[in-house]
Formats: sequence, structure tokens, C-alpha cells
Amino acid sequence: MDIVVILILSIIVFILFLILFKVSWKNLMTIKKLGEDKELNEITNVLPDNEQVCKDILSMLGNKNVKIKHGADDSKTSLYIVATNSIVIANIKETFTRIQTIAHECIHSIQDKRLLWFNFIFSNIYLLYFLIATALTFFNKIPFPNILAIILVTMSAILYIVRSYLETDAMTRARYVAKEYMETKSDLISKENIEIIVNNYDRINENGVKLYNFNLLFGYLTKIIFFCIVAMI
Repeated sequence: MDIVVILILSIIVFILFLILFKVSWKNLMTIKKLGEDKELNEITNVLPDNEQVCKDILSMLGNKNVKIKHGADDSKTSLYIVATNSIVIANIKETFTRIQTIAHECIHSIQDKRLLWFNFIFSNIYLLYFLIATALTFFNKIPFPNILAIILVTMSAILYIVRSYLETDAMTRARYVAKEYMETKSDLISKENIEIIVNNYDRINENGVKLYNFNLLFGYLTKIIFFCIVAMI
């Protein structure tokens, strides 16, 4: 397959997914604004600190062996690291979404370890391949860059499928786990307030899942398009 064809197809796929996911700046701003709602934040402020929430949810899920770490003060991304079996909690003290975010990472810790390890290892191989293939192509060390492009497209598709499955599964289930956790804290938070929080989680997730998947796809397509442009220079 010619480099130009791969480039055109990548751009078409990007446009199609942009239309399919109905991604817009307005949706992104709606999620951001909702996550900073002070009234909602006050409702969840009565719940324990993030580390304790994480411990409680892990216990609920029957997985107490996970290490819990705190990210840097400026960190906004929480994540589960399969290599160290640890959860890094970002600086998310003042947001009601913290319960669902922590539940999300706890769910990652009980997902199929084979998939988690595949995603971890293959993601690093993929990044290394992209850097080496792009460098070799830029310096004209590869006579048939179209072959490298096809391999890059194949690897991107595989990684997207695996990563999308893992993240969509965690995002979808986190809402229910967060609700179940809050229901165990009925002495701190009322049933009515739990419903308010969960309803707003639903509002976030309605666009959040689509936005994440689009962003994931955008990252892979950007690499493919960049490689094709380098190959055509």
C-alpha cells in the first residue's frame, strides 16, 4: 500500500470518528466545568481522604495487595501500574469526581492481568518502534517505508482495541463501584446526595467515554500521519 494512500485513509478515519463520536470543545468544557462544581465537591468532602477511599474500594473488590502512592502536587492523572501493582493517586482532593476516578483505577487492578501486561509491554514496544522507524525513514535508511507504515498501522489498531477495551470497561464500571462505596458510608453521606453525585457521574460519562476513545484514536492517527509525512519528504 502506498504511503499517500495510508495518509489519506488515516485522515478520512480521523474525520469519520470525529463525526461519529460527536466530539466538540463544548462537550469538553461541560465536563471540566461540572468537575469543578463547588456544591458537588462539598457533598463528597465529607468522605474519607483519597488514600482511605482507595483502600476501602480495593477491599470491596477483594484486592488488598495493591500499593497506593500519591502523585506529584501538580499531577492531575491517576493511574494503575501493572508492573509494580500500584495505584498512583493524583492531586484530586477538591473534586467530587475523585470517588469515581479512584474506583476506575481500582477496577484496573482486578482486570485480566494478561491484557494489562500485554498493553504495558506492547505500548512500550510500539513507542520504540515509532521512534526508530521515523528516524530511519527520515535519514533515508529504509528503501520501502510503506512496509513500516503498514506495520505501524497494524500495531496502532491492535493497541487501540486493547487499550479502548480496558479503559471503557473501567470507566463504565467505575460509576457502579463508586455508588456502592458511597452507600457503605451512609453515616456520612445521605442517599439523596449519593443519587445527586451518581447522576452527575452519568452526565460526565455520557461524553467522557467518547472523548477518551477519540483522544486515544487521535494519538495513534497522529503518529501514523506524522510518519507518512516524514516518508514523503
